[in-house]
Amino acid sequence: MKRKVLDLFCGCGGISLGFEKADFDIKLGIDVWEPALVTFEKNHSNSKTICGDISEILPSTIKNEYLEDGVDVIIGGPPCQGFSISGKRDVNDPRNKLYQSFVSYVEYFKPKVFVMENVPNLVSMNKGLVKDEIIKEFEDIGYTVTYKILLASDYGVPQNRKRVFFIGLLNSKDDFLFPLTTHSESKVTSGQAISDLPEDELENGSAYNAKHQSDYQKLIRQNSEGIYNHQITKHTETTKETIALVPDGGNYKSLPKELQEIRKVNIAWTRLNSKKPSFTIDTGHRHHFHYKFNRIPTVREAARIQSFPDNFIFYGSKTAQEKQVGNAVPPMLAEVLAQSIKKYLL
Repeated sequence: MKRKVLDLFCGCGGISLGFEKADFDIKLGIDVWEPALVTFEKNHSNSKTICGDISEILPSTIKNEYLEDGVDVIIGGPPCQGFSISGKRDVNDPRNKLYQSFVSYVEYFKPKVFVMENVPNLVSMNKGLVKDEIIKEFEDIGYTVTYKILLASDYGVPQNRKRVFFIGLLNSKDDFLFPLTTHSESKVTSGQAISDLPEDELENGSAYNAKHQSDYQKLIRQNSEGIYNHQITKHTETTKETIALVPDGGNYKSLPKELQEIRKVNIAWTRLNSKKPSFTIDTGHRHHFHYKFNRIPTVREAARIQSFPDNFIFYGSKTAQEKQVGNAVPPMLAEVLAQSIKKYLL
């Protein structure tokens, strides 16, 4: 029997994809951003979606209309900016509505497990008081909570992306044991992730014009009928000439002094390093470039770096697609977590 999952703040469905690959049943995804939900629906054909603010949707309504049999797992990444300097949640801070709604959904549905994902500096905020208060709130409703900052590249994702995961087990005397690293000694590099994708733009559905060049590419191509989301950004000639001066893995420091000040941010003109995992893929700014080609990565290249398989297709405008990719939990990391969670559900 597949275990049922509710995904709050689901975005395009990166964490849901990981759980789906671990043989969970994603019953419902809720998010406030319609373009991400279009992508979610197209790639999770057996799942329902709701576009709305969970602070305005009663969990009882969700249960009556979509989840009569309840759920086994709730997953999501609510914002946690509304905690005060003492670490306590400020009940009057509007930014806390979404976090409190996540807690309320967990309290109402009482899933056997919840997974809450967030930025890693949450752990150190206010000298750890925020983290302590989050754990206490879930302990007060019956959960044993364990947290850990995970580095995606330790689990086969070609990206040095860090995220903190809080895992709660209902009525458990045991702490959750996070999965052991699988790739701490053999990281997948940016080159191994995207070297088979061409410099130029491709129409959606185009055939691969090169053989896979790594085990990672072979894996990521499985069940794909072609290349999608490989539309390039058109840069000015001046921009391309400047990028060309930066070597594989370099940044603004590789430029002549007169060009270093063009963009006044310390991440400017940074190229991927073909021999190392990527830096964190974000929601689509214009400072990070392909390790070889004089342009920013395409949506498909960024998706590869996030460990989305090639048969996961993104919808909406190019800007919306970039945001969807950048906001997602890497599916490969989510799958490793989901496999460990299964052991607690048997």
